[in-house]
Amino acid sequence: MKIYSTESSGCLKLSFTGELDHHGAKSAMKTIDDLIDEYLPRNLIMDLGELNFMDSSGIALILRVNRRMADMGGRAWVENPYGQPLRVLNASGIDRVVKVFSKAT
Repeated sequence: MKIYSTESSGCLKLSFTGELDHHGAKSAMKTIDDLIDEYLPRNLIMDLGELNFMDSSGIALILRVNRRMADMGGRAWVENPYGQPLRVLNASGIDRVVKVFSKAT
């Protein structure tokens, strides 16, 4: 899995590609923590449009990012999930905690 980032006017966008599973989640969180520390964003978008697989480790990562942003007084949300990652998000009920914006729903 790879994470690409762009920042503009206090908004950090993280674009995930590949597979987010147990093996990649720990290094992904380290990367995300480093980016948050570097940019100190007010808003953080997790774009899952290029993610083709996600397990419960992805849910944990999203919740951790959301908590980190809330602790900083910011917001985080998910955009563009589809296919298998969208099914995982829907089954988890994560949308009760983190906003999920999907064209498929």
